[in-house]
Amino acid sequence: MMAYDEPGRSGQSESAPVGSTVDTDTVVDDRQNGEPGGDRFGVYVLWETLLLLGFAALVYLLWLENPTALRGSGLRALIVDVVALGLLALAAGLTLRTAAVNLAIGPVAVAAGLNFAEQSDRGLLIAVGTPAAVAAVGGLVLGLVVVLLHVPGWAASLGAAAGVVVYIEQRAAPVLVQGDYDPRDIAGQLFVGFAALTVIGGLFGAIGPIRRLVGRFRPVADPARRRGVAAAVVTTGGYVCSTVLAMLAGALLASSDDAVTPGDGLDWTVLAVGAVLLAGTSAFGLRGGVFGTLLTVGAVGLFLAYAQARGWTVSRWVVGGAALAVGLAVTRLVERYGRPVVGPPRPVSPPAAGDPAGGAGGWAMSQPEPVGDWPPVLPAQSTGDPTDPWGPRRWETNSPIWQADDR
Repeated sequence: MMAYDEPGRSGQSESAPVGSTVDTDTVVDDRQNGEPGGDRFGVYVLWETLLLLGFAALVYLLWLENPTALRGSGLRALIVDVVALGLLALAAGLTLRTAAVNLAIGPVAVAAGLNFAEQSDRGLLIAVGTPAAVAAVGGLVLGLVVVLLHVPGWAASLGAAAGVVVYIEQRAAPVLVQGDYDPRDIAGQLFVGFAALTVIGGLFGAIGPIRRLVGRFRPVADPARRRGVAAAVVTTGGYVCSTVLAMLAGALLASSDDAVTPGDGLDWTVLAVGAVLLAGTSAFGLRGGVFGTLLTVGAVGLFLAYAQARGWTVSRWVVGGAALAVGLAVTRLVERYGRPVVGPPRPVSPPAAGDPAGGAGGWAMSQPEPVGDWPPVLPAQSTGDPTDPWGPRRWETNSPIWQADDR
């Protein structure tokens, strides 16, 4: 009878040599396709340190060029812009972590801004609450399309973005903001809330089980292969949250301006996705840092303010494209130096006495005992009597045998 070793049944890695096993405590949830071990965070520490230095350099440059932008009303306006971009970056980063990016966040933000401009005189509940419910339902539908059909998130969300752009194109001229709500009055509270949300989310994402669960939708082997119910639930939730965050970002941008200009909003999508990739979030999903998003959106906001102070004309397409290009290189670094290191396999303990299956539940058979040398070695001849028993003297007539016959 033959013994069959089913992959993934005993938690042993397919790449591990026979007679060894990996530590099942550090194996990812998907034992058949996952990588054993925990991610390395040294690459995130190094990269976020560089981002911090870049952030400090931009603060210094802006202070030299326009000190009023970093104090008083100028600082409050800058904080509101950074928080609005940060909400879009959180939306992009969340869906990137789930390996199903939402490219509709930019158009959703513009549509929410237009709606806020039209409805802001009716109170925040109508101007913000109703669009939030609509955004949640839209994100739920988008998530269900992605997980039920198991199609790439970028393709499905691009189709959703096209639908939102159709809604935006119903306005041909800028829409004046009807209400008088000014978020710059609570700029400090907005920044603290955004920073707390970003850092706490990054810390939760650094916890092994949560990190693996959020990135469960990341494709392995065949990308069209379904990744299970848990991956579907988390991915759908990511679409819901990202769409609501994009709506809040659009309302925040509209409330700080006098008018909202209709546009497709894809430049906001490129800027948000580029900022998240530059922050250290992998384009393949799963992996990301802790403080990178906070530092990157702050640096982008400072750079835009510095460019305005210098009189430069810099579009969001240029900044987003540059961040996207550098972010793709950062993704390669994160995937190369952030993936787990597989240690030497542990030897398998010998099977208990009387257990021929070795405790494997009958799926493995004990190895037979080693046989002796082959071919067999001839026995050594005795050296006591060198006489050949079959020599000619044996048959001589005067031998005792023949004498006995004569008698």
